[in-house]
Amino acid sequence: MSHTFRVDLRGIIDLLSHHLYSSPRVYVRELLQNAVDAITARREFDPSCPAEVTITCGAELRITDTGVGLTEAEVHELLSTLGRTSKRDDLGFAREGFLGQFGVGMLSCFLVASSVTVITRSARGGQAVRWEADSSGNYTVSEVDTVDGEVPVGTTVVLTASRGSEHWLEADVVRPLVSDYGDLLPAVVTLDGAVVTRGERPWDSADDEEADLSEYCEQIFGFKPFEAIPIEVEAAGLTGVAFVLPEGVHPGTRQTHRVYLKRMLVGDNVEGLLPDWAYFVRCVVDASAIRPTASRESLYQDEMLLAVREELGEQIRDWLIRLDAIEPRRAGELLAAHHLGIKSLARSDDEMLRLVERWLPFETTDGAIPLRQFKRKHGAILYIPDVDEFHQLAPVAAAQGLGLVNAGYAYDMELLNRLSALDGPAVARRVAPSELLAALADPEPDIETALRLRLSEAAAALDRHDCDAVIRDFDPVSLPALLISNAEQQRKLDTEQTAEETTDPLWAELLGQLTAGSDSSRAEQLVLNCRNPLVQRLARLTDPALVELTLESLYVHAVLQARRAMRPKDTAALNRSFLELLDRAVGGK
Repeated sequence: MSHTFRVDLRGIIDLLSHHLYSSPRVYVRELLQNAVDAITARREFDPSCPAEVTITCGAELRITDTGVGLTEAEVHELLSTLGRTSKRDDLGFAREGFLGQFGVGMLSCFLVASSVTVITRSARGGQAVRWEADSSGNYTVSEVDTVDGEVPVGTTVVLTASRGSEHWLEADVVRPLVSDYGDLLPAVVTLDGAVVTRGERPWDSADDEEADLSEYCEQIFGFKPFEAIPIEVEAAGLTGVAFVLPEGVHPGTRQTHRVYLKRMLVGDNVEGLLPDWAYFVRCVVDASAIRPTASRESLYQDEMLLAVREELGEQIRDWLIRLDAIEPRRAGELLAAHHLGIKSLARSDDEMLRLVERWLPFETTDGAIPLRQFKRKHGAILYIPDVDEFHQLAPVAAAQGLGLVNAGYAYDMELLNRLSALDGPAVARRVAPSELLAALADPEPDIETALRLRLSEAAAALDRHDCDAVIRDFDPVSLPALLISNAEQQRKLDTEQTAEETTDPLWAELLGQLTAGSDSSRAEQLVLNCRNPLVQRLARLTDPALVELTLESLYVHAVLQARRAMRPKDTAALNRSFLELLDRAVGGK
């Protein structure tokens, strides 16, 4: 024996309010949606019928439309059967051009109402019908008494507020909701006698389109756009406008848009409409073929939405390229404000890469300049992939006339590698610190001899840190010493330290094999600057203890200048050298 499910309406309403809809405010959208669908249905056989929706607020909320209305049979099928959307087609409500999708819209009224009354008369003929329901799941259907006059074709919905929800039916609350949800609907919507909707899409018609769209952007998003870009995806029935933010924002900022489906607002914080790199663009769009979720407050992630996202990304990219060709100065301003998003796009797009090369400033030893200008001056792009290392070496490189680019920021390495792949390996390459060392001049023989003698007397100071001393003559004079790291040797030292600390013999043996055969050069080099007065005085010292103390102090200072992580022995050397120098300064031993 088969049985029919029984439905607890209160349980369904609780499900809708806590899990489907984000707020009771959606009841206004569902009422507007039903009204516009009814008008659309009537216009299929009566194109001249008025498109009017009238709302009055008071003790009850009343909404009346000039739509097709319902017969008694249709009332039973459409208003009293949950989720049975297929009946819309059986009854002649073709899906194309209609806003409703899921058949739960009328239930949303019970989020704020204790009872709902529908008075309707069908344009196809028949007697006017009254449908009355309460939140317990009971309803009645009866013919309307015409003693007080004939009921016009259309539908009137009357809501009586439930306890605690009276404010949801007040005019001050309903008016902004109607304005938000129904602003673009193809019907005249009035509330207490005043028109509260726009009725047309701002990007469709405007005498001064740019000015109007800028004002519209300020009204919707609260900023004056850098540019308003018309966008369209024919396959999705989508039109709209993309507003470019005038100032930079963090790439992690939520990318949200104002989306309408068939002119009904889905939401003003809808995500997923544009590619991630276009985080500096906010859109207002109206579409007909994108699927909403059941709550109609976000978009369903399907192939159509993916195609829309890709197409809109292409249109924004094409606009960027046109801007570069027509208004190069503005293109430069845009790149400066939104460099991360455009860099991200340039990783896979050659034209955007050329735009970045021409206009986007990179940090260099010559200041913030575009890569093309840097390449024109230096012939090749020599870069350092670490921000701290660049800041340490840049003053020395600049003083020797060597140009360097800081490639330590997001996407920089990928872009430079792509330039090398497109234009040849000689265009951009990574510079090893040892190359900078080779560009430094040799010192005068007499000071070099004196310094080497002092270094031999205090070799233990640098041996403790696995560091060699190198004597050079370079600018700037104010820099006494420069620390240059050997990355391979640093990795070797880390591996050896791990092998010493591990308690697993097998793991220790494996790590020992990895370090076996490595070169015996030191992990770091302390480059002493013979032009610096402190280093010159170091060469004249006769106290070996003071020489060792000074040399270790110079090493610790160079470590701090290089912004390298301090190891325990570095921290110990810092404390020891500082305290001993302080002791000597106050007359100690």
